Amino acid sequence: MIFVTNNIISIKLLWRRTLVQFVFYSALITFFIFFSEKINAQNNDLSKVWVADNGGGTYKNPIIHADYSDPDVIRVGNDFYMVASSFDAVPGLPILHSKDLVNWTIIGHALKKQIPFDHFSKTQHGNGVWAPSIRYHNNQFYIFYPDPDFGIYVITSQKINGDWSEPKLVEAGKGLIDPCPLWDDDGKVYLIHAFAGSRAGIKNILVIKQMNADATKTIDAGKLVYDAHGIETTVEGPKLYKRNNYYYIFAPAGGVSTGYQIVLRSKNIYGPYERKVVLHQGSTNINGPHQGAWVTTQKNEDWFLHFQDKAAYGRIIHLQPIIWKNDWPIIGANIDKDGVGEPVSQFKKPNVGNVFEKITAQDSDEFNNAELGLQWQWQANPQQSWAYNYNDALRMFSQKKSDSAKNYWDVPNVLLQKFPAEEFKVTTNINFHPNLENEKIGFMVMGTDYAYLSLNKKQDGIYIIYSVCKNADKGNAEQERIISKIESNEIYFSVEVKKNAVCNFSYSADNKIFISVDESFIARPGKWIGAKFGFFCSRDVTTNDSGYADIDWCRISQIK
Repeated sequence: MIFVTNNIISIKLLWRRTLVQFVFYSALITFFIFFSEKINAQNNDLSKVWVADNGGGTYKNPIIHADYSDPDVIRVGNDFYMVASSFDAVPGLPILHSKDLVNWTIIGHALKKQIPFDHFSKTQHGNGVWAPSIRYHNNQFYIFYPDPDFGIYVITSQKINGDWSEPKLVEAGKGLIDPCPLWDDDGKVYLIHAFAGSRAGIKNILVIKQMNADATKTIDAGKLVYDAHGIETTVEGPKLYKRNNYYYIFAPAGGVSTGYQIVLRSKNIYGPYERKVVLHQGSTNINGPHQGAWVTTQKNEDWFLHFQDKAAYGRIIHLQPIIWKNDWPIIGANIDKDGVGEPVSQFKKPNVGNVFEKITAQDSDEFNNAELGLQWQWQANPQQSWAYNYNDALRMFSQKKSDSAKNYWDVPNVLLQKFPAEEFKVTTNINFHPNLENEKIGFMVMGTDYAYLSLNKKQDGIYIIYSVCKNADKGNAEQERIISKIESNEIYFSVEVKKNAVCNFSYSADNKIFISVDESFIARPGKWIGAKFGFFCSRDVTTNDSGYADIDWCRISQIK
């Protein structure tokens, strides 16, 4: 009897212990799932100001309302990858990923720094990475990009987000732009490119050259395959493809903000080429429509991605359907039945054999991760002393402005991201810890004109100052005025951007009551890019221990 009782007690104790362990581990698993979902939610939050996916199987244009000019796109298996021009911004060559051509997010950059390193340690507005192309061949990714002052480069990687090779100079020369390779059926490798008149002294022509088998060097002087003089005002941005034994050159013509898309075709790589206009503005409000890329889905649907120049908002990305008729593409909607398409504002989503969740390019940032968010880029190759993610904030150390810098157009340590929509609000929380007089942290909208709110350390305390610089690219000085002295080192800055890029700055001590600066600022584009917003931290003198500012977060929201 005692034996039975003891067994019963042992079983009860064992059962209770098992139950406690079950509850504990269940709670632990639930916690990790919740924590993981929270991290994923932070990393994959939908933009609050622009989502192209309408739901219900349709999308609206632009699919990305941000400045990703000169896009090129490929499909590898079930994944789509996009690259775009980045000019002097670092890191450069942004790589975006999508599963359905509508929902895109930034996954990395192929250039961590720009070469030559010393050259790009200073601001180089409008220079650097011009229109790139991306291809996948023999299990390797290739990105060809031009620097109009140095030549055409290629970089490679086995993985799209792996370590990209150091840039190799495919061909040196000034004004060689917009390269695109083609691996032909017979094993030969070709490269098409255009010319920038500002460097080469010629433009409006397209040339095809042969490369070596590794696609690292051109091996001949090339042949002129299209001279657009007397036909187009400007032709550039060519993409070279092959379909049904035809070689196709997709190229924009007529100018960035006023042009159209042409397609050239020939059964011989060197021509002669027939010409056809396949996409124009027509009756729409989509000006351009400019340079882009053709891509085919898993279900054999054809699509075209291109940009629209929207002034201060930059060159924003649109997606157009393609149909083929008599081996000619018609891009967009053939409204007039004349074989020339017009851009669509809304359309059914591409058929990729599946439905995927909505996702958008990153904009808001809590600065809680170990690395800087992929949406941010510097105005030059960064130095280690500029900034770190630290204690769930972005810590920016003040940097001495060069004596030659006439204004912040010339300052390298300016951290910026693209405008994410036509109308939006940015709010940020800053804690300022200066060590020196005249150190300051600024929250700015940057273009050839710029404006910013800043905290400035003066002899008798910290002041809020509002500064504006008109025609900064011409070396003009800022106009500034003191807004208020503050007792705290913490501030909330905000800017509302409305239609036509009208910007209104404001500030708050508590993130509840905001006081507006009593004047509007009209944002203007930068050099070949849209306006951006972001931060800088600067000082006037040399020191061995600078002050710093902690940017706790930067949040993009709708204007209420």
